Amino acid sequence: MQLAVFASGSGSNLEAIFNAIDAGRLPATVALVLSNKAGVFALERARLRDVPTIVLDPTGRDEAAYLADLLGVLNTHGVDFIALAGYLKKIPAGLVAAFHGRMLNIHPALLPAFGGPGMFGQRIHRAAIEYGVRWTGATVHLVDEAYDTGPVVLQEPVPVKPDDTPEVLAARVLALEHRLFPEALALFAAGRVRLEGRRVFIDEAPRPPAHAV
Repeated sequence: MQLAVFASGSGSNLEAIFNAIDAGRLPATVALVLSNKAGVFALERARLRDVPTIVLDPTGRDEAAYLADLLGVLNTHGVDFIALAGYLKKIPAGLVAAFHGRMLNIHPALLPAFGGPGMFGQRIHRAAIEYGVRWTGATVHLVDEAYDTGPVVLQEPVPVKPDDTPEVLAARVLALEHRLFPEALALFAAGRVRLEGRRVFIDEAPRPPAHAV
């Protein structure tokens, strides 16, 4: 798996991916780290490991030209899978189509709850506490043309405690994200994921290639 990681912030999920690769839990290579913002720490994490980086900001750009730049840089680096690790820009429909079934996002809630436009960062955890839910969690899902609506790959709960603040709850969910996202990527790297409509199935063992007898 030649992986591109898209990140808009500190890149803690990117670091979790690096750590999983180092530990042998994720058979992949991070071929590229892409951000829409210069100067974010995710880019520094990549540079510390000699991983190529690029900044492409879609703001104010023609979508067709932006998509061409995205596809060009991904092709240049031999990318065959994309991980959105705290990436806060909407993915162009053309890129979703080009990487259909090969692009994952991590969201810090149990989708479809607390997802959609504007639901990121502390807003999600504050909304969960204010709504009064007893459980929240993290969801890894395939990316489609809308925010947070793609098929769910992995999902696990985290309790919401009576004295939680958004910051405390966020830390508990983030610890889960750091385990769950590399685990989901490893399932794809091993060929164990099967999509039927909106339902994702995890095979017990890797499926043989379609041409195998």
